[in-house]
Amino acid sequence: MDIFLDRVTPDKKDTLYRLLQYSLFEESATDGNEITDDAIFEYKWFDRYFTEPERLAFFIREQNTNKLLGFAMINTHTEHFDSGHSIAEFMVLPKYRKQHVGQKAAHLCFDLFSGNWEASPSHGSLVAKVFWEKAIKSYTGQPAEFDGGIFYFSKSA
Repeated sequence: MDIFLDRVTPDKKDTLYRLLQYSLFEESATDGNEITDDAIFEYKWFDRYFTEPERLAFFIREQNTNKLLGFAMINTHTEHFDSGHSIAEFMVLPKYRKQHVGQKAAHLCFDLFSGNWEASPSHGSLVAKVFWEKAIKSYTGQPAEFDGGIFYFSKSA
């Protein structure tokens, strides 16, 4: 399946927020995130993805149909480097997992910028950890560094 990254515009902000809620719900099984009394998983940085240029959000879409397959949120807040990019949030809808959509989308994200990259699997999720380990290794050709719950690598132009 061919895919592409589609930049989320402010008029599609609500769609991204709903997808983010699914992702945060899924992660809550391992990361301890709690739902509010309004049945929302809070994400205090969400609006900043539409006001701060160093934060980017993308829908993952199928090339031929434009079908929504997931999303990726990228920022420049890194733990292991003085500068670079980080995959802040990332989700492929369950129906499209095991079809290499996630790996292709991760690679498209990495293609956006040279330099340093980090990806933090959902805390406590072995599935997420294995995914990022494989996605980075298939991209760089070598095992990813992992420390403090964060995968990191450097990519030249």
